[in-house]
Amino acid sequence: MRCQYCNCLESKVIDSRPTDEGSAIRRRRECVKCGRRFTTYEKIEQLPLMVVKRDGRREPFSSAKVRQGILHACEKLPVSAQQMEEMADRVEQQAYSAGDGEISSQRIGDMVMAELKNVNDVAYVRFAAVYRKFTDLGTFMQELQKLVNENTAAEAPQPV
Repeated sequence: MRCQYCNCLESKVIDSRPTDEGSAIRRRRECVKCGRRFTTYEKIEQLPLMVVKRDGRREPFSSAKVRQGILHACEKLPVSAQQMEEMADRVEQQAYSAGDGEISSQRIGDMVMAELKNVNDVAYVRFAAVYRKFTDLGTFMQELQKLVNENTAAEAPQPV
C-alpha cells in the first residue's frame, strides 16, 4: 500500500479490525520510510449488478440512487442519518443477494418501500407517490387507506 504522504510502497499493518458488520476490514498502517500513519479499508469487490428499468434499458446498480431516494423521502422527518444509511445498506445487500447479476427497478423500489414503511409512514407515502407515479388524488387516497387499514389491524388487540 502506497503511503499517502511520501509515496513509499512499504508500510506495516499496526491494527486490523472488521467494520460495517464484517463486510470490510479497517487497517491502520504505518509507513516504513516516514513513520506516518494512515488508514485503509479492504472490501470485497462486488460483481456489477445490472438494473432492468421499466422500459427494458439496463444500467449499473447505484447505491447512491437508493440513498438519494431514501433521503428525499425522509427529508424533514424524524429519521436519523444512521437509520437512512442502515436502510440503504439493507436494500443494497438484498439487491445483490436477490439476483443473478440483474434485478428489476421495480423490485428495488419495493425493497425501499418496505424499509421506509417500517421506519416512517410519511416517508413511505412520499416515496410511493413518486415510485408508483400517482397521477390523481384517487390513487393517492387508495394507498393512504391501505396504510391506515394495515396500521389499524396491527394496533387492534389480538384475541387470547
